[in-house]
Amino acid sequence: MAVRARIIRAMCTSTDGTLPLLRLMHLVSPSLPVGGFTYSQGIEWAVETGWIRDADDLERWMADQIGSSLRYLDLPLLVRMQAASRERDQAVVSGWVDILLAGRETTELRREEAARGRALADLLIAWGLEDALAWKPQLACSQAAGFAFAADAWRIAPSDAATGYAWSWLENLVVAGIKLVPLGQTRGQQTLARLATLIPSTVAAALEIADEEIGTSTPALAIASSAHETQYTRLFRS
Repeated sequence: MAVRARIIRAMCTSTDGTLPLLRLMHLVSPSLPVGGFTYSQGIEWAVETGWIRDADDLERWMADQIGSSLRYLDLPLLVRMQAASRERDQAVVSGWVDILLAGRETTELRREEAARGRALADLLIAWGLEDALAWKPQLACSQAAGFAFAADAWRIAPSDAATGYAWSWLENLVVAGIKLVPLGQTRGQQTLARLATLIPSTVAAALEIADEEIGTSTPALAIASSAHETQYTRLFRS
């Protein structure tokens, strides 16, 4: 137990400049057991109905969401949750989580957020992050809340955390598109590389969003996600 305690303290307090980067890579790894690879966020239905037929369609679909939901909802709320975690203000984190869930426009998207939140909360507790167990009611409601909590515990800069969060979201969905369209691996990676160039400017803009500017609506995503809830054959979870 003493060895484990020393390891946990080192995870959270090391001044090594490379450790926060490694912890961020850990958080955004596709191997993280939070179930990100099991969701398509409407892409599966969009492919079946013909909205997405090729790599260009997928790229436009994702670019639209980067410029709307990521920029005006997910990333601004993520950095606010991280700041509230730093202040150990559970009530403020809960308030931002409520706003995030209100921005998830379908039952499917809200359930995904909560399911991934519960999985990440359990993982944070297993890692032994300080206060993770006490914070579980807040963290289990949203993956973004757990991500922000871990980013604060591991001293990851907010801009870096937002960049990693955006990359993880983008990679998961492009991989879903590769399977569903389908695309070859090379074409899929080309699409991912082009979309990744949008992330730095999106993060920079998100960090400047004022509280009253937070919020967005993505009607096509809402329609596709709603239809996916009752899609007859599915590879991805609803």
